[in-house]
Amino acid sequence: MEKSQRCSKDTNTSIGFCLLPSELIQNILFHLCIPEIIRMKLLNKYVLTTISDRSFIRQLNDGSQRDTWIFVYTRRWRRDNGVLHGFSDRSVRWFKIPVAEILAGEIRPGEDLYLLTASGNFLLFASNTHSGIIAVDLVGKIVTRISSCPLGPRGTSSWRRSGMKLVPDPSSPSHFRFMFAEMVNNRPVLFTYHSYTATWYTKEAEDTNNWAYEKNSNVLFLSLSNRPHESTVMSVVDGGSMTNQFPTILRPSMNQGAIGQCPSSVGFSRNDLESQLLHIHGDEYKVVIRLDRVHNSKMNKIMKSLEVWEISSNGEKWELVSRAPSEVISKKPCGVMMGCLERRLGVIRVALMTNHEGLWNIIWLDYDKHKDKWELVPLPDCRFLQGSNMAGISFSSGLTFSL
Repeated sequence: MEKSQRCSKDTNTSIGFCLLPSELIQNILFHLCIPEIIRMKLLNKYVLTTISDRSFIRQLNDGSQRDTWIFVYTRRWRRDNGVLHGFSDRSVRWFKIPVAEILAGEIRPGEDLYLLTASGNFLLFASNTHSGIIAVDLVGKIVTRISSCPLGPRGTSSWRRSGMKLVPDPSSPSHFRFMFAEMVNNRPVLFTYHSYTATWYTKEAEDTNNWAYEKNSNVLFLSLSNRPHESTVMSVVDGGSMTNQFPTILRPSMNQGAIGQCPSSVGFSRNDLESQLLHIHGDEYKVVIRLDRVHNSKMNKIMKSLEVWEISSNGEKWELVSRAPSEVISKKPCGVMMGCLERRLGVIRVALMTNHEGLWNIIWLDYDKHKDKWELVPLPDCRFLQGSNMAGISFSSGLTFSL
């Protein structure tokens, strides 16, 4: 009886929604995120026709491309299918995205997946079990296994997140390029996979003494090695094709006095419990986080300060850009902290994952360099993290529909 009443109510709601003027329906849809609109397609044929209109899709994509997403992949035990959650900076809740359904039938039994990176509609997973890379188009629901990886077999711990970049092809939204910087025989090499040709390309980077960063140029930065006082970064002038890529090596240093005598931990990983500084790299920036012990405890710490540093215009130094104000600094204790960083549309975004006594939490900070403004992005409760094992986190640009 209750189920019958609920179905009747849902039907009446659907009919009432469809009686609204088409312009009003489109305006409502423009305020929704892509995962919500995908579900709306199932409402009825009228809504499906509205969503499929090319003019509507074009307007929707124009707004959606400016969204920023954060994706978190979790597992409850080793080699389960895992669960993907996503949150947009203009949504109010976490979306549970059925990536396991998309992967069903495309991955081998017992395959152990880890989320590497994301951009636009694409997610890249590393397969520990079969030492490969799997690309997933969330909107098109297409799975592609990237074969013959020249990087060789590797587990998730050997992938450096700040050393890779996933770039959707603007001329063909169904394709992408994946770039990764790696040292081969002590030589820096750029590996690029183009999904359009399903081919890997390699190019050795060169040292340069006259590098100059033009702010408007199409330059990508891939980290090769990160130490507290010096980094090795590959700069790639990306012309959109393999023949127009020009990788060069930069070695920006950091004044030892700038970070004092504190021991440091570097990268997207668990920081040493004795360390009081954490360096998180991404693009041409890095974030330096100073931690304080709680009541002389070696296990628990709180965030004392957070600074953004940038590679100088000549590529030789790290230069301080900004310190986060105290009001956006989390005062919650943590035993473990890890994070990721990206720069897009003039905003530097930092995601920090903390764990205190088995409870996970996510902190999202935005720094608008042009406005010199910090913002703490409010996140809904992350209950889905509790009792799960982390299997990857990544920022991403907005999802879009194909025309």
